[in-house]
Amino acid sequence: MGGQESLQLRRLKDFQPLGRLTDDQLVLLASRAERRTHGPGQRVIERGVRDGLDFFLISGKVELESVDGRKTVIEAETEKALNPIARLQPRMYDVTAVKPCEFLVIEQEILNQMLRSAPVAQVEMDSGDGGADESEEHHLLMEFYAELRSNQLKLPSVPDVAWKVRRVVDREDSTALDVSKAVSADPAMAAKLVRSCNSPLYRGFSDVRNVREAVVRLGMRTTRQLVTVFAMREVFKTRRASLQKEMEQLWRHSREVAALCWVLADHATRIDPEEALLAGLLHDIGIVPVLVQAEHHVNLFADEKNLQHAMSELRADVGCAVLENWQFPKAFIESARHAEDWRYECRESAPQLVDVVIVAQLHSLIGSSQNAGLPAFDQVPAWRRLGELDLNASRSLQLLSEARERVDEVQKLLSIR
Repeated sequence: MGGQESLQLRRLKDFQPLGRLTDDQLVLLASRAERRTHGPGQRVIERGVRDGLDFFLISGKVELESVDGRKTVIEAETEKALNPIARLQPRMYDVTAVKPCEFLVIEQEILNQMLRSAPVAQVEMDSGDGGADESEEHHLLMEFYAELRSNQLKLPSVPDVAWKVRRVVDREDSTALDVSKAVSADPAMAAKLVRSCNSPLYRGFSDVRNVREAVVRLGMRTTRQLVTVFAMREVFKTRRASLQKEMEQLWRHSREVAALCWVLADHATRIDPEEALLAGLLHDIGIVPVLVQAEHHVNLFADEKNLQHAMSELRADVGCAVLENWQFPKAFIESARHAEDWRYECRESAPQLVDVVIVAQLHSLIGSSQNAGLPAFDQVPAWRRLGELDLNASRSLQLLSEARERVDEVQKLLSIR
């Protein structure tokens, strides 16, 4: 093996997950891979495409742009370039060359086959039983991520009734009767909508008696949002009892953030409270497919740390994939991507949906077991943007304390069965 080839192999081992392959496997992989070059301004990867390929950046610089306009620059030989570029499929980003670039392009199916047969590293085995266990867990975790890269991860579908109601409301010539018929096609949903309309949040001078009266009182847009909210409960489910506990915890957290979003939007912005409610409920939707996929990896996710690591790492990208697949507006996708990004600052001058979700998320974590390392309110750009509406730190907590009854009412609304 020549010096240059040895250097190439050493370079390949820097990439994840190629570092787990043996030298022989890397030589074989290199022979099956394709080298591609792109000049500045050339498109490398197109968002929405399913090509079954992994792109490893050998040299140059690229820019990734998501559906919500967020841009990220990745340069070769930096930490961000150690993983395949924009690896989830369908592609979440448009990728464009900023400088002349060279890529190693590998079919995901070929790489996944090699990863499955890759041996446990001898250095890890020699470190004792604990090291062997850790390397086995790492092997399983990489296999789990390989399934995500090769699009074996099944994204949940929009519940049928929510999809139908959305389509009817979006038609310009739709009437309240048309919407009520779409809701009534699902008797359980119809009952929930009538009960919600008679709740303290929406109650008028008299109770409504049927779906049409509920649609008239709520309005078609609010009806659409509430139907989607109620339908989401069916998405937060898994068949394995141990993982259903995680799913229930996720649902409780999402419900809490949703209630806080409703109150913050209603008190501190001109954003539609029901829209904020739905954005809060969906901010962690990316964890749902990860938990569902975890059903097939019992040994791996018996370790709570592995499960938490996978959920944390994949939450944003998978959440955006779900909402894009469901054809949600950009504002919802932006909210899911940045829900835990305390430093995020959007470009619009007025408070946006993402600001409400970030601030609600911050409030929900105060006093919880996850409050370690949380930033101060005045260090969070989203909070400062709401702060322009006289929402200082003490006022922020006071507002939610005073609105606790409202938060509880929204929580009860989300618990309607």
